[in-house]
Amino acid sequence: SQTAPPSRIHPNFYSHCATMSATMLNSNVLKCGNPTTVSGRGLAPPSLPALRRAVHARRSRAHACRMQTTMGATGKFVVGGNWKCNGTIASVKQLVADLNAGAKNIRDDVEVICAPASVHTGLVLTSLHHPYQISAQNCWDGPGGAFTGEASAEMIKDLGIPWVIIGHSERRTLCGETSEVVAKKVKYALDHGLKVMACIGETLSERENVRTMEVLFSQLQPMADALTPLEWSNVVIAYEPVWAIGTGLVATPAQAQEVHHGVREWLADHVSHEVAAATRIQYGGSVNPGNCEELASQPDIDGFLVGGASLTGSDFLTICNASAFSTVTV
Repeated sequence: SQTAPPSRIHPNFYSHCATMSATMLNSNVLKCGNPTTVSGRGLAPPSLPALRRAVHARRSRAHACRMQTTMGATGKFVVGGNWKCNGTIASVKQLVADLNAGAKNIRDDVEVICAPASVHTGLVLTSLHHPYQISAQNCWDGPGGAFTGEASAEMIKDLGIPWVIIGHSERRTLCGETSEVVAKKVKYALDHGLKVMACIGETLSERENVRTMEVLFSQLQPMADALTPLEWSNVVIAYEPVWAIGTGLVATPAQAQEVHHGVREWLADHVSHEVAAATRIQYGGSVNPGNCEELASQPDIDGFLVGGASLTGSDFLTICNASAFSTVTV
């Protein structure tokens, strides 16, 4: 049998996590392994130079560990902005103008993707500049036809859109999409030349009942059954805890890292070590300019899928440039 690779986590990682997590502001957080809700006590945050020094040291350690293992995502830090069902022509034009104005300040080590509402796609395609890429927010699971309100992968590709978000929790809960349907959509999109941000995440009750990893693995299994190892190269996994989307609740960096690491280990066990090493895993769930840097510093967080904060140009640009704190190395 194949020997599992060593952990990506440096032996001193959790002590560093504990030190940095002590700086969290007052907020309600939910512990991944504990069914209770706890309230964090706000402590004085470290100075920005001190935080940068700590992150640089952690990045060096993570890179040294990565050189000795097949685990760990490769490729650029990847940030997606999901605009959801928001915006008017005027507000979208303003957002695009703000993003274009800040484009020159986006770091070279981050890949940035924006997903406007479908009715604004044409406007954004013709006005949003490099380095931004465009994504659809959903696609049908087969060829076009008599499917009112849907868009097929062929149609999205024909527009020149390279990405699509599939399996977002709002599609799962509000539209009844099962993990099997999500896997079918992912497979069809990949077969027709799209790249996919595939979403997974647990509800509040599932987390409180200590079922987080069980739920995530059950959502990943149909995709693992449907895809070849090669096809995973065009998939980004977006872990979005449903309880944190739009609520202001955010997993602590250590909690998010625990889940991301568990997902990567599952990929190694159920797909391949190579896929686990290459697959980028985004975190989503009330990511904002105030928490993005510490989240980005975790070794298994390879980017973000941003909701509300992506509707404000300056906030989204700050989140994109949190790649400076990432341990991901190109």
